Amino acid sequence: MKHIKLKNFKQIRAAWMKDADFKKSYDALDVEFRLVEALIEYRNKRGLTQKQLAELVGTKQSSIARFESGKYNPTFAFVNKLADALGAKIKVEV
Repeated sequence: MKHIKLKNFKQIRAAWMKDADFKKSYDALDVEFRLVEALIEYRNKRGLTQKQLAELVGTKQSSIARFESGKYNPTFAFVNKLADALGAKIKVEV
């Protein structure tokens, strides 16, 4: 993949999505990525650091960092705790 200087994640993702293999893998994880992205956005809008959110949830900052990195498969209970601490609601549709 060609190196391109980009400003933010949305630009990086758009460039990567042009690669068919990347897009296929990304699409398979779409729900997880949207959930993580939404909760990061809520945290940022509330001006909270990962450490502050961790304190509200009763966990460690490293747990928040792992969740936000997408390298952690959280329980639904953990996701609900995050949402509650951020004043958000998780809505599931089938």
